[in-house]
Amino acid sequence: MLRKLVFSLIAVTALNLAVMAQDDKTTLEGYIVDKACATGTGKVARADDPQAAAANEPKSCILMDGCLKSGLGIYSDGKYTEFDEKGVALAKAAIEKSKKAKGAKFKVIGKVTGGKMAVEKITEVK
Repeated sequence: MLRKLVFSLIAVTALNLAVMAQDDKTTLEGYIVDKACATGTGKVARADDPQAAAANEPKSCILMDGCLKSGLGIYSDGKYTEFDEKGVALAKAAIEKSKKAKGAKFKVIGKVTGGKMAVEKITEVK
């Protein structure tokens, strides 16, 4: 009887942990931009409307070597969230795949820790 109770408690705890792990995921929708433009004195950061500036950032600019080296992230709801290394690779592939020269909107799913997002998936919003 005690063995069944302990097993049941372990099963319930494992299920709760699995649900909590899923709840840690964040979904952001916005525009992928490079860190150099989105922060500090970058042109997106210093624009009167940074969200609109991020939407107008040409993909050719974002894909430049210097911009890619600064890192990529998403500008969503007026805030820039930087991607981890995997996220940068996924973002680069998503931008290259997009048919839009600028203004491509993306949905990004991942876990944000310390202001940086561990990206799991990026899809273009049509």
